[in-house]
Amino acid sequence: MEPIISFKDFSFQYTAQKQPTLKDISLDIYPGEKILICGASGSGKSTLGNCINGLIPFSLTGKMEGECIVDGISTKDSSIFELSTRVGTVLQDPDGQFVGLTVAEDIAFALENDCVEQEQMKKQILEAAKKVSIEHRMANAPYDLSGGQKQRVSMAGVIVDDVKILLFDEPLANLDPATGKSAIELIDLLKKETDTTVVIIEHRIEDVLWKKVDRMILMDDGRIIADLRPDELLCSDLLKKHGIREPLYLTLLKYAGVDVSKTKGIESINELCLNEDEKKKIVSWYAAQNKENRSNDNEVILKTVDLDFSYETGDQILHGVTFEVKKGEMMAIVGQNGAGKSTLCKVICGFEKASGGNIFFQGKKINDDSIRSRAGKIGYVMQNPNQMISQAMIFDEVAMGIRNTGLSEEEIKEKVYATLKICGLYEFRNWPISALSFGQKKRVTIASILVMGPKVIILDEPTAGQDFAHYTDIMEFLKSLNEQGITIIMITHDMHLMLEYTNRSLVFTDGRIVADDSGSAVLCNEELVNRAALKETSLFNVALSCGIKDPVDFVDCFIDYDRRERAHGE
Repeated sequence: MEPIISFKDFSFQYTAQKQPTLKDISLDIYPGEKILICGASGSGKSTLGNCINGLIPFSLTGKMEGECIVDGISTKDSSIFELSTRVGTVLQDPDGQFVGLTVAEDIAFALENDCVEQEQMKKQILEAAKKVSIEHRMANAPYDLSGGQKQRVSMAGVIVDDVKILLFDEPLANLDPATGKSAIELIDLLKKETDTTVVIIEHRIEDVLWKKVDRMILMDDGRIIADLRPDELLCSDLLKKHGIREPLYLTLLKYAGVDVSKTKGIESINELCLNEDEKKKIVSWYAAQNKENRSNDNEVILKTVDLDFSYETGDQILHGVTFEVKKGEMMAIVGQNGAGKSTLCKVICGFEKASGGNIFFQGKKINDDSIRSRAGKIGYVMQNPNQMISQAMIFDEVAMGIRNTGLSEEEIKEKVYATLKICGLYEFRNWPISALSFGQKKRVTIASILVMGPKVIILDEPTAGQDFAHYTDIMEFLKSLNEQGITIIMITHDMHLMLEYTNRSLVFTDGRIVADDSGSAVLCNEELVNRAALKETSLFNVALSCGIKDPVDFVDCFIDYDRRERAHGE
């Protein structure tokens, strides 16, 4: 069988870069295969995808060597239009892909370019919409849909043209856990129904492996490190070695002394089949563990009572939200897209005005405090640092919040330098922000909040889009701030983050708090997981299969043990 995608001794160097991003790539992908391409940020995996869909060389220019052949056509001799009839691409941000005013118009875009007759077009649009279960939203504007619905529209827009290859670039990046799980199930269903070749680019491999893939391609530094079956790659130490988080159930098996090379169904928690000897090893490991004390007896620093919020249109977003946060806590706020998590934090910080209820900081009501006044107590860090940064230089960005406060220039300099040292940015104090990585920019935004001396910092999706190495870097930094006495509240879709770094989670559904418990208790409650669009942890599945009576305690013991092991490894 001839490959449908073939790279032969292929290298690519962007025009603006000194070194090639892709180096000596040789890879064959065959019709009907489902491939997962993974790697840390900067490994070259997205660049490889852009070579498949024609963005390279027709939109993103540079020097190419070797051959990239897609469906029998050499990409350098083709056009982006010709390749678009063979490769359908779904981007990680669906908003950047929409062109129509309605769902139906957006799905029709490719057919309109092909000058398809209107009656035939309507038929194909409806068929594509039904395949992704979005046919009931045809008259809606794409921007009015939820994250998962937007992704379904994007999928319909590429399968409507009967492409042979579907390319998904970071499909889970902006989705809540349950929607991400549904997206993986939908991709798998489309693969089976259409026999399309599917290429998924993603670093969250446990979530992708919810449904089986044929092969995994591991990349690092622009090269293919491994091209193996999932079970082969998972049994090796290559993922951890190259900055990719391995599935939690796999780490657990290794800690328990299970020989994963002999374990059946290791490639997915859905396929995992433990024999009696393996179960005994896990139960014995669990029996030897001691759970750490996670209680917090500090005073309450932040509190809301019966907090309501409605937009001028009358749509009520928050309904009687009551909770309290103790000093020194590291807490997560989780729930489905649109549940009201970000709105709650904006109301607390004063960016939106509550329509009912009260907010207290250290026992004092702050409903009428200005945004500036609240910023000295409660800092807010957006998901995308580029939306917060307004200055060209790092020093100026961090100093901006404390200018016009009566401090002298020398006092400002002293405070900024002290904050930059805390954030690990002092050596870059005279650098332009444009020279920083995404993770470093994130630290600059945190520094710009920290310099104002808040006792509470709220972060919206602090690790979104980060590979495991950068995720760990950001979270360990936040943990160090927390250990210095700063209370941390994080809005997140990352269930690993909730388990590993927080002691408590607020679970939101439809503007209401439906649970206030530990992350392990939340993710071992199947009813709550389904209600709040979360995703159960694979550790829970292992606990059930081993007959462990207290899965919550089991998960807590794993998290404590894993934390100690990683600290020891460092």
